[in-house]
Amino acid sequence: MALAGSVGLLLGALAFEHIGGMAPCPLCIWQRWPHVVALLGAGAFLWWPFALIGAGGAATSGGIAVYHTGVERGWWEGPASCAAGDVSGMTAEELLAQIMGAPVVRCDEVPWEMLGLSMASWNAVASFGIAALWLVSLKLR
Repeated sequence: MALAGSVGLLLGALAFEHIGGMAPCPLCIWQRWPHVVALLGAGAFLWWPFALIGAGGAATSGGIAVYHTGVERGWWEGPASCAAGDVSGMTAEELLAQIMGAPVVRCDEVPWEMLGLSMASWNAVASFGIAALWLVSLKLR
């Protein structure tokens, strides 16, 4: 179930991106990679440390998602790659170069939400739940 959860979250993110047309911001991409690591947890049935890798990957994605939620809600600053930055004292050419090099999607905007939670918030809830499933799998082994 934990493996299916990570696969489902990755497929859901890709569906929002490629079918729904919602381009991901840099923090959205960062949240995907730990689930890829969690997929390594599929070996949990053969060797128990892989369940810890799965739990760690899912929990890491949840932690990044909590950070992303805070950036979206304005609780704290996000990484410089997610925002326009300071433009004071720039020439027109420098400003144009910064605009052209900026990500298309900003991390501090909520592009989609359900029941008052953003996609990042839902990823946090699901990821921590998946991490718990990985840990339960250790006990059931």
